[in-house]
Amino acid sequence: MIRRWRGAARLTRVELFTRWTLYVVPWCVTIAVGSGALAVAVRNASPALVWTLFGLAVAQNALTVPLLRRGLDQYLRGRPTGRRLPALAAALTVAGLATGIVLQATGGPYGTGTAVRAAVLHMSSFAIVYALLLPVRTYFALHTGIGAVLALTLATVHPGAAAPVWTFAGVLVTSAFCLFSVRCSGWMLQVMYEVDANREVQARLAVAEERLRFGRDLHDVMGRNLAVIALKSELAVQLARRERPEAVTQMVEVQRIAHETQMEVRGVVRGYREADLQVELAGARSVLRAARVDCRVDFPAEDDGGAPLPEAVRSALGWVVREGTTNVLRHADAGRCAVRVRVRAGTAVLEMENDGVPTELRTGTGAGTGDGAGTGAGEGSGLKGLRERLAALGGTLESGPGDGVGTYRLRAELPLEGAA
Repeated sequence: MIRRWRGAARLTRVELFTRWTLYVVPWCVTIAVGSGALAVAVRNASPALVWTLFGLAVAQNALTVPLLRRGLDQYLRGRPTGRRLPALAAALTVAGLATGIVLQATGGPYGTGTAVRAAVLHMSSFAIVYALLLPVRTYFALHTGIGAVLALTLATVHPGAAAPVWTFAGVLVTSAFCLFSVRCSGWMLQVMYEVDANREVQARLAVAEERLRFGRDLHDVMGRNLAVIALKSELAVQLARRERPEAVTQMVEVQRIAHETQMEVRGVVRGYREADLQVELAGARSVLRAARVDCRVDFPAEDDGGAPLPEAVRSALGWVVREGTTNVLRHADAGRCAVRVRVRAGTAVLEMENDGVPTELRTGTGAGTGDGAGTGAGEGSGLKGLRERLAALGGTLESGPGDGVGTYRLRAELPLEGAA
């Protein structure tokens, strides 16, 4: 359980904490309400009924755990719950309430409070389960009916006593409290999952928008020039068929436009593929902090005594920062991330280190998937592309465990002379 907790993502941890908190609530009610029954069971005239009441509560609590798990799965993910376990929980509730009425009628250990305690003891587990399985109106109608039936039954066995009123009030208060706590917990988990899904959709939309922008730029560059090339080529064909010397002039013009188009396309692609180191560092810090990752950047500016970096080196290291940041967000569950840029002996060194390596990857048992630039997972196309980009400039890229436990380091080195 501890290993699962440490290796889980933040959202999974929140769900696990919420689930186990709800699992514990019925047991707390049983200890608080049922402890009095056990304390007086020795001197009670009917200890068997007291132990029966407590045993039914324990059985009902044990059944509440799988029912709550299925109820949360139904509420969050729409998975079916089934009918057997809810029906069994209802049967245990009826048996517990009936035992409480018998204790009330025979003068049990609590006097006039026996039915009230029995109602709270058994209705809490019942209400927690059905708070997720029923609509709110149906839920309140059901519990109001149960409270009314209990009150009428107690009024019949004990005319004029205060037990019917307090029992009815206890059922309503218990059901309202359980509905509020369980529904709020499920609602918060649902909102968190929706926010997480929205973040993924926003990332995909950003990628799609960038692709559309790149497509529009290519269309603007290529569309007009290709139309002119097509017209001049057609004119050249007509002139060539007539053996006119102007055909050569038109084809020279076509050749000139084709060269210009090629240069313009290279400019568009160059602008699309270039990444500035300073911009990427600022973006990484902003994005990681927005994802609640403590990101610290150590990059001395030239005004502060930092060595100037050639444009090619800045662009290549900017791609390393971009790829590493993306994979920390996608594959790691980091709490901190440090980025350091230094120039040592004519070599630019960039290191990205985070503490988001999952537990199974620390021990080497996890199957590596994805790019892994930030998690320790198996190497993918992202790291291979970075290595090829750095190798063209005489640089290297290393990835692996960092100095601390559960850390991962991405290290890039580029010579300044070869890239100048």
